Parts: sequence; structure tokens; C-alpha cells
Amino acid sequence: MADKKPTLLVVEDDEGLQAQLKWAYDDFEVVIAGDRDSAIAALRSEAPAVVTLDLGLPPDPDGTSEGFAVLDAIMALKPDTKVIVASGHGARESALQAIERGAYDFYQKPVDIDALGLIVRRAFSLHQIEDENRRLVAHASEDKTVLGRLITGAPEMVKVARTIERVANTSVSVMLLGASGTGKELLAQGLHDASNRSEKPFVAINCAAIPENLLESELFGHEKGAFTGAVKTTEGKIESANGGTLFLDEVGDIPLPLQVKLLRFLQERTIERIGGRKTISVDTRIVCATHQDLESMIGAGTFREDLFYRLAEIIVRIPGLEERHGDAVLLGKVFLKRFSTEMNPTVTGFAPDALAAIDAHDWPGNVRELENRVKRAVIMADGKLVNADDLDFGDSEEESADVLNLKAAREQSDRRVIRHALARSEGNISTTAKLLGISRPTLYDLLKQYDLHA
Repeated sequence: MADKKPTLLVVEDDEGLQAQLKWAYDDFEVVIAGDRDSAIAALRSEAPAVVTLDLGLPPDPDGTSEGFAVLDAIMALKPDTKVIVASGHGARESALQAIERGAYDFYQKPVDIDALGLIVRRAFSLHQIEDENRRLVAHASEDKTVLGRLITGAPEMVKVARTIERVANTSVSVMLLGASGTGKELLAQGLHDASNRSEKPFVAINCAAIPENLLESELFGHEKGAFTGAVKTTEGKIESANGGTLFLDEVGDIPLPLQVKLLRFLQERTIERIGGRKTISVDTRIVCATHQDLESMIGAGTFREDLFYRLAEIIVRIPGLEERHGDAVLLGKVFLKRFSTEMNPTVTGFAPDALAAIDAHDWPGNVRELENRVKRAVIMADGKLVNADDLDFGDSEEESADVLNLKAAREQSDRRVIRHALARSEGNISTTAKLLGISRPTLYDLLKQYDLHA
């Protein structure tokens, strides 16, 4: 059975033009509507990806009220539809207003069939890209989730997750080692959720974010009157996590005197609150993390060796995002879906140049940097697809400063401009060549020379 032709809805009351357009687009399943009611009925029954719309429809063939009513109805019923509106001579203002109300593009009357055909085919191509983006994002978290909530497709991270799953139901202390932004707290939460302590509390504390003079109270609690301002007895985080898991992030920032007290808890499984004399038994599992080199700190005398071995019964090293091949694009799509829903619903996916830029970047700030860049891009994007410029990578000043050779500098500039033009045209070669003011053969040569892909 042959593949079904894509459906094109033509909303046009001129019977002669109806016939001309139907004949011109024999590679589409063309559905004709001559007024608002038939257009809405066809939209509901056929769900076309692309619509061409004449704004002058009966009973207002010389105005735009009916056409705008149809456009508004399409945007309300099926906002992903690509609507291309007709603009008569002198009616450019109406066309621009239509774009503001959600139309994809406009064409001039009298109709140039070839020019309109280019716009229609580009609209179908973009709709297909956006639809694929939505499909990939919708299934990304289902297909690539490990430890309940960690999204990854990289073997390096799957191995980390499997290690954590194996130790989850034991009582050993686990140390997570990795750079900032690699997801240490998410992994600690995943360990807790996979353990037999999952019904009890998971408590997290960032040791670097709390002043030294308050950290002891945060961890061990205090009795009423233990110090100025201690107006009531307060449980510490260790006690709050009783039966569950305590995640100590940036454990390397715990001062030496407090390390002694933490070591005593790990040895005896009891605590004393500040100002208290009663020993309290606590069954809390410790999971800790740091981006620091604790072995160097041990050598320098700033971290206790005996505490290290108590905390690091199992060490799990977390790879940076640069080492997790494919995860940057996968996570980028998940973040885009989340932030577009919250902040800019018109954004539906990434342009090809944005995906290439995400994949090529080395992500020194890891997942946190990726999340922040995608959030900014979604907010700043003008169109439905985030492009590389929206991600604000730029050409780093360091890179530009290193390029003293004029030929290399020219190549950098050419790559940037070509990628931008490809993004603007959604990968259409003819439109890209027109934007750049060059011929198609020249563009093909440049794409081959710079190893770029439409």
C-alpha cells in the first residue's frame, strides 16, 4: 500500500483558484473549503498539518473578519497547524497581523504557484520536524529513565545507576564523587528510593552553604537554651533522617572539629544535641558527595583519613556531561519541553544547528549549565524552534583570540553564518542559498567543505 499523501487544506472561495491549486499540488491530498464552517469542519475531520487561508471569505469577501475568525479557530483547535495566509496588494499589514495571531507565513496575490509551493513544502517539513521533536521528548523520559528519575542513554551513567542499585539495600555508606552539576543529589535520592528505607525520610544538606558556627546545630540539633537564640529544642538533620537517608553534599567543607563528632556518630550510631546530655540512638544511613579531592585534603591535614574510610565504604565516580555521549541532546529536549510549557508554549523544539551546538559543546558546568542555557534559549527564542544563537554559546573570545590566521578566521565566520541561515530556513537548501546570496551548487560545496549538514 502506498504511503498516504499529506493533507493540505485550502480555504479559498474563488472556484477557479480552488481548481488551480488542487491541480498544482497533486503530491498532497488537497481538501477545499470555501467558508468558515466548512473550513472548521475539514480541520476537525482531516487534521491537516498545513492550511492555506484567504482572509477574504464570505460573507465578508472584501474584508478580513471571516479569515481572521478562521485563523483564530484553527489556532485554538490545533495550534501546531501551519497556516499560510493570502495577502493581496496593499494588504501586508493584515498579513503581519495574521503572523502575530499565529499564522506561519503569508503569500501575495495574485498567486505564484511555484513560490506558494515552496512555502507549503517548507511548512510541511517544519511540521514534521516539530512533530518528531515532540515524539522524541515525550518518550525520552520513559525510554531513558534509570533509578526512577535519572534520564540518561549513556552507558557510562547506566553503569553508575546499576552500581547504586546493587548497593541500595545494603547498609554501607556511599560516597559520590563528581564535578558540580553532574546530578549527585539526584543519584542520592535514587539510591534512597531503591533501598528498603524508601518509606522513611530523605534529608539533604549542603555543608558548603551553611556557616561553620551553624553547621553543628544543623547536623546534630540543639537543646533549648544551649546558646543565645536557642528558644526551643530542635532536632538536627541526622535525627530528622532517622530510619532513612541523610545526604551530605560537599562533605569536604565540614570543619575538622565537626568531623570528629560525625566520625563518632558513624562508629557508635548515637548523637548528643548541642547543650544536651542525653545520648540518642539514630539509625540513619549516610550518603555523601563532593567535587573536592579528599585524598589530597587528607595529605594536607584538612580532612580526617578515618572519617574518609567510614564515609567511603563504596565510592561511585560520576562522569561529567561531556563524557556521557548523547545525554546533552537527550536532556536538552527534556528541559525544553519543561520550560516551554512553563514559559513560552510557542517553542516546540530545537533547530538542527542548535542540536549540533549542544552535542559539540564540552559543558564545563555539566547538567546545571545545560539546564540554564536551555531555559534562557526558550525565553529568548523568537520562533518555534530554538536555534544555536538562542543558546548563546557565541564564538568564545578565547577561540577568536587564538585564530590569528585570516583563512581560519574566515572559515569560522563562514561556518557560523551558514549554520544560522540553515536554522532560519529549517534546513531548506534553496531558501538557505537565497538568504546567503549564493547559488545552490556553491552552498553544497561549502557544506561539504565545512562538514555541515542541512
